[in-house]
Amino acid sequence: MGRDELLASLAARIGDERVIAAIAAVPRELFVAPELASAAYVDAPLRIGNGQTISQPTVVARMASLLELAPTDRVLDVGSGSGYHAAVLSRLAGRVYGVELDPELAARATRALAAAGIENVTIVQGDGVAGLPEEAPFDAINVAATARGEPPAALEAQLAGGGRLVAPVALGDEERLVLVRRVPGGLQRQALEAVRFVPLR
Repeated sequence: MGRDELLASLAARIGDERVIAAIAAVPRELFVAPELASAAYVDAPLRIGNGQTISQPTVVARMASLLELAPTDRVLDVGSGSGYHAAVLSRLAGRVYGVELDPELAARATRALAAAGIENVTIVQGDGVAGLPEEAPFDAINVAATARGEPPAALEAQLAGGGRLVAPVALGDEERLVLVRRVPGGLQRQALEAVRFVPLR
């Protein structure tokens, strides 16, 4: 599958023009291993080393759409990996902070973002489960690794009023995307479709 085929497929399934434009604006080949560059626009997760993967474009688009990002939003991306998801979010929001546990991947993400000319993303090497309290609150939080039972409480606590969080969560024997909203009465959680991610560490 080539870039144009992927974009057409996403447009038919996701239907969010801003998200499709954001995916179109990010050169995915910069965020995969050089030997996988020819497969960069296949709609599948790809290995990026150290036991991690770059997420399937359909899943990236779906999660970005669920966050309903505005151009001025401040976003936290947890489990940034090679930086691809953060790069897509950067085209939809004002400022993105990415947290990646693996120092090698965090450094690679920073280099890839620079190569793509993306200047509104900061990658921090650290524990994504703890979030980034020094930069909170966030209008949106994207989590690209699976939590057990429910999204981490520390991340939910860093949501601004009206904020949205999307994360894969292991619920019993299956993983599902969970959308969390901070509403006046507290937190509203909604379980959505089944997905598969690496575990949140």
